[in-house]
Amino acid sequence: MNLEPLLEHVEPVGEIPPLDRWHPGQAGEMDLLIAADGRWIHEGTVMSRPRLIRLLSTLLRREEDGHYYLVTPVEKQRIQVEDRPFVIVDAEHDDESDSWWLTTNVGDRLRLDGEHRLVVSETPDAVAVPEVAVRFGLSARLGRNVFYRLVERAEQRQGEEGRIELGLTSAETWQPLGDLPAEDS
Repeated sequence: MNLEPLLEHVEPVGEIPPLDRWHPGQAGEMDLLIAADGRWIHEGTVMSRPRLIRLLSTLLRREEDGHYYLVTPVEKQRIQVEDRPFVIVDAEHDDESDSWWLTTNVGDRLRLDGEHRLVVSETPDAVAVPEVAVRFGLSARLGRNVFYRLVERAEQRQGEEGRIELGLTSAETWQPLGDLPAEDS
């Protein structure tokens, strides 16, 4: 499928459009896959234009049926997502606000806080890795290098059932990175 008809109803990349207010009548399915590593693959070919990927990412939402759609005011196209549509590729700590700022592979920047919290969930390979909500039902999985950077700064807390919880505080909110097995007595 040619992406041009879908994009002709969209303004160039700027702010995120109000996808929550768009309810198009036309619906279809597009041969587009977002791989677990963050690659966008259209009709079997890896997309290599970052600006196009960014634009398409601003049109993406996850609906109540659990499926992912690219949405414009006049149509929506269902796509496939292997794990999470975005990957966190950078994290930086702001000492002044004692907050962590995360950046996705498509350029979203968000602060870890009460609204954007880390949640540990399993990847398709059954590995427990944190993810964070981004927008419109979409989330981003922590990339491996970012995960290890955050683990280096993590604290330990006593969790339920004798487990030790590993995480950090950002914007006065506990952000879990995972559990450590309890020590045998």
